[in-house]
Amino acid sequence: MHLVIHKEDLTRALAATTKVVEARSTIPILSSVQVAAAGEGLAITATDLDIIATAGVPAEVGKPGNICVSAKLLNDIARKATGDITMTLDGDKLLVKSGRSRFSLATLSAGDFPTLGDDKFDAEFEIDLAGLFAPVSFAISTEETRYFLQGVFIHSHEGDIVAVATDGHRLALNALPLDTQFPSVIVPRKTVALLPKGKVQVSISLQKIRIVSDDVRITSKLIDGTFPDYRRVMPACNTKVVTFDRDALMKASDRVSTVSSEKGRAVKFSVTPGGISLSVRSEAGDAIDEIEAEYSSEPVEIGFNAAYVRDMLNAIPAGITTLALADGASPALVKSSSAPNWTGVCMPMRV
Repeated sequence: MHLVIHKEDLTRALAATTKVVEARSTIPILSSVQVAAAGEGLAITATDLDIIATAGVPAEVGKPGNICVSAKLLNDIARKATGDITMTLDGDKLLVKSGRSRFSLATLSAGDFPTLGDDKFDAEFEIDLAGLFAPVSFAISTEETRYFLQGVFIHSHEGDIVAVATDGHRLALNALPLDTQFPSVIVPRKTVALLPKGKVQVSISLQKIRIVSDDVRITSKLIDGTFPDYRRVMPACNTKVVTFDRDALMKASDRVSTVSSEKGRAVKFSVTPGGISLSVRSEAGDAIDEIEAEYSSEPVEIGFNAAYVRDMLNAIPAGITTLALADGASPALVKSSSAPNWTGVCMPMRV
């Protein structure tokens, strides 16, 4: 194998793929990237046995070849290179040159690089998948025992593609118009974080999802589990609706949380006609703040986890936001005029 590649092209291909590689993998081949030179390009592939990501970039290929080399070392060399990079396979060593720098890297056989088997899919469509997932990904569970909540659930519903995530304490739903049918699946958290921005070609089966953009091709296993019926926790009778400015509430919540070092500290919302009073009480002290709001029902008090409030409001654009309540002990429904296809649900806390 012999090739010459621009530093920027190699860096871009490695950036698109090496996020898949686990930093503490004890299996050498999983700490490597597959480097395949052929035709007029170079393909870089990385995997963790659940996800495979491949990025192709142009290169001057003098002699085709296929080898595996340390992902971290190649990435570091590419970032620090001073100009075009030459790669040559010499026996079991990959020689990497740039300017006056010379490196000789240990390699592994490309034949040992894992695959995910045959790519057979039941449906294909084009969509901005990262844009669909971004407003709900904050609610993905990190609890290992509830593996079926460690991703984004997607399904088709009445001409829309719907994405839902929940950790049991908060839930977020987002939808985009897409009149197609496909299997309902759960996309893992790590795959969600790897998605390229903009429209991509998506292929789905019950076992795998493939995402193809101009820069990268990602194939991932899906979570083998049953997502709970989220519709059962969506409030249907929350008639006490308060309207406010998103930024004003976020800033007020942040200000009153200053007196508490506990991430899970509750903020008490006291909703009355004309405004919302936010308060926090802790061993370090007490804090109260107020914002203007439109509200015409009887006063109600409810507590929310301050971090959950911040995460939920961060997921939607600035603008007019509504909080629909039933009472002080029931889930609250959050909507935004700037994101009409998004819905949030937040469970209350004792205060």
